[in-house]
Amino acid sequence: MSSQLTLRSAVSLTGESLHSGALARVELRPAAAGTGYVFRHPGQAEAVPAHHAMVVQTLLATTLGCSTWSVATVEHLLAALRGVGLDNVEIVVDGDEIPALDGSAQAWVDLISRAGMVRQNVRRRHLVVRRPVRVQQGDRWASLSPAPHLQVWARIDFDHRDVGRQELGLSLVNGAFVQQLCWARTFGFLTDVEQMRQLGLARGGGLHNAIIYDADGPLNPDGLRAEDELVRHKLLDMLGDLALVGYPVVGRLEAERPGHALTVGLVGKLLSQQDCWDIVEQTGD
Repeated sequence: MSSQLTLRSAVSLTGESLHSGALARVELRPAAAGTGYVFRHPGQAEAVPAHHAMVVQTLLATTLGCSTWSVATVEHLLAALRGVGLDNVEIVVDGDEIPALDGSAQAWVDLISRAGMVRQNVRRRHLVVRRPVRVQQGDRWASLSPAPHLQVWARIDFDHRDVGRQELGLSLVNGAFVQQLCWARTFGFLTDVEQMRQLGLARGGGLHNAIIYDADGPLNPDGLRAEDELVRHKLLDMLGDLALVGYPVVGRLEAERPGHALTVGLVGKLLSQQDCWDIVEQTGD
């Protein structure tokens, strides 16, 4: 589809935030062509574009902000917006963190489906990766390289008998995000929960919005949605952080033991190396 897309109508929901535990209301509104994704707060004049330049924190979630306010845990919503192909959306957040909902992006996809999408009379523009870009943090790394369309690959490695090493690669075409990734939930380990709460994090976390492991496996009564749900969620997070490029990306995103700081660091390096990419207007349907 060559035209830019926005929402047909405004839609909203209210939910509990994962880290602060507070309730927040989010309204998704149609936006003009060329707007991209822009966060607004009803009590603040300044908007916060979903762009790498606005990142203020990447500890267990991605936080964007300006001089007067910030909004945390944006990655699942951004993954949903990019994953379904929306280009321009205004996101009004009455709170300081995006609701966790069930820990995945499924509820955002459902909300967008309820609103519908409409074409705009402006062609979509992509960032096309022309040369490889890579960042390394110890034994962890992430890279972007040329590819005919958006592809993602990740490998995770956790010291737990029920998790261990998992890897998965996907081509995100023909609705693959909705079919393969949007339902994958965030996860954590019971041994880490108390430490996270001492840091002021995971105050709203529980079995309703995360997969929680103890020594014997997941505590969630219904178990996993797929055997590799954890690595699928990591791919979802990577896509949400990749949206901070500001354009749909044509390239292959890969990561070994991914995390928010790693992907956001890769986006920053990509944007700083302008000989590694081009902005290309999409043609055809």
